[in-house]
Amino acid sequence: MLVSGCAWRALPPCFGASKSTVHRRFVGWSRAGVWGRLHQRTLQLLDERDLIDLSRAVMGSPRPTPTTALG
Repeated sequence: MLVSGCAWRALPPCFGASKSTVHRRFVGWSRAGVWGRLHQRTLQLLDERDLIDLSRAVMGSPRPTPTTALG
């Protein structure tokens, strides 16, 4: 989900903070596990309201690296 993202320089001014501040906060929240907890809580709320079918979810999807792609 957050793999492609957006370039920090492309953040709109409506964020109300400098690009370096937003980046610093993002890194801090990432290191603190905020995004993982937010994702888990969102899935939990959607499941409680029957808005998502977790029985059909893919929990992991390994991406090929140059080494594994070559076989």
